[in-house]
Amino acid sequence: MRWNKPLAAALLCVSAVLASAQVSPPAPRSQLSFVHKKKYVMGTVFEIVAYGESASQASDAVEQALQEVVRLDGVMSDYKPDSALSRLNHSSHSNPESVPSDLYRIIGEALRYSSLSGGKFDVTVGPLVNLWKAAIRGGQPPSAAEEEEVRACVGYQKVELLPPDRVQFHSPCTQVDLGGIGKGYALDQAAAVLRAHGISRALLDAGGSSLVGIGAPPGQTGWLVHLRDPSNRVDPVVMLSDSSVSTSEQTPPSLLAPEAAGHIIDPDSGEPVRTPFAISVVAATGTASDALSTTMLLMGPEKGKQLVKDLAGVAAIWVTSDGRSEAVSNGPQIRVNGGAPRPATIGQTGSGALQ
Repeated sequence: MRWNKPLAAALLCVSAVLASAQVSPPAPRSQLSFVHKKKYVMGTVFEIVAYGESASQASDAVEQALQEVVRLDGVMSDYKPDSALSRLNHSSHSNPESVPSDLYRIIGEALRYSSLSGGKFDVTVGPLVNLWKAAIRGGQPPSAAEEEEVRACVGYQKVELLPPDRVQFHSPCTQVDLGGIGKGYALDQAAAVLRAHGISRALLDAGGSSLVGIGAPPGQTGWLVHLRDPSNRVDPVVMLSDSSVSTSEQTPPSLLAPEAAGHIIDPDSGEPVRTPFAISVVAATGTASDALSTTMLLMGPEKGKQLVKDLAGVAAIWVTSDGRSEAVSNGPQIRVNGGAPRPATIGQTGSGALQ
């Protein structure tokens, strides 16, 4: 997931309205205390709403959870030169490097999704991303020679994990890029902090593109989330309860240049992917939904729906700006147009809004 829009929060008892997703649980039916906090970190706004037995308990838990995201930013950031990831990427690559446990774990998860997707999600795509960023700033696409040189650095098979904490690169120019999975992982770790502090009802948001729901608001079965709909016609929604949803779409680097190359690079072609879809993926964890939303944006509906068949507890919906949509589920239910939940039928598109 690299899709990122700011959160516009309006709270009335419990209500959070996102630019990309709307969350509208009802007023509490108990004496539970409600807390809402946010923090700018990882280049976006992280927000948490939570219920606790007391205001002080909930407030402390939320603050500790946000501080966990700050800590992880110091581990996974590729912008901070002193982060653990930056130090790994700029090491000599001649010998295995010991890394913090969180970095070792998230690289392992990223390698798993890289393999699962056949390289469509590639944890080493960073050099290509950086090449296109520089090209976009310069106003010209990279030359074929530049692209060929950088593509030699990319390939998740060039990264090897050596237990318990060492990483070995098998190319002198390989770099790890956690942009498609890091925010989801941070949400999962923040959720673990909340649970450790006794919080069983909370919603965590990373810039509107990934959300994790813990339990449900009082009197409800889950957190109602309106998913990304560039057409404003389909209105897909999902109820999150101990689950996550992430959204990805190709966006231009500037509103002043809407036709410019986007920011999500296809490792196969070495170029920005061109797709009309925005995709939302529901999964058990933020790590999974984050990685899978990027993966399935690159794959497209036809191949993406085939992948969902092998992934229990996953659902996805692709929506275009003209209202076309395709959906698939292997468990979770995504509703459209406010209708009743559709059956969790793998690989089958329905009628009406699903075409």
